[in-house]
Amino acid sequence: MASTIASLTLPPLSAFERQTLFRPLIKFPIFPIGGGGEKQFRVTVAAKAAGDSSESSTSLSIVESVQNIWDNSEDRIALFGLGFAGVVALWASANLITAIDKLPLIPGVLEFVGILFSSWFVYRYLLFKPDRQELGQAITKKVSDILGQ
Repeated sequence: MASTIASLTLPPLSAFERQTLFRPLIKFPIFPIGGGGEKQFRVTVAAKAAGDSSESSTSLSIVESVQNIWDNSEDRIALFGLGFAGVVALWASANLITAIDKLPLIPGVLEFVGILFSSWFVYRYLLFKPDRQELGQAITKKVSDILGQ
């Protein structure tokens, strides 16, 4: 169950009409904060979620999928090795990108190529509604292929 706490600091009461500002907030405790000649008031509101959010259910389904793959695997050493190789590849690619970033002129060229590719991607897949639907279908198909559904 998620909870959220918001804290608002209001300006001095002399800036507002007292009845209209605090009439809806009668149920909330309001305490003056010291400091200076004018007093400020702080209102704290706490809210708790009544049900599960869709994000937590999605993350739970991913965790359950990984647990099912781990439980149904006959060769766990190979899975561990694959995970280790993925971490090593991530580390090596980060170091390679750092080394390339230190070379003169290369970062600017790569940034320009990235801007061009991003512009093409937006034009190709995001600008028009049928293209967005095509992209959504392609992503859904790839995800179902990867998860084996």
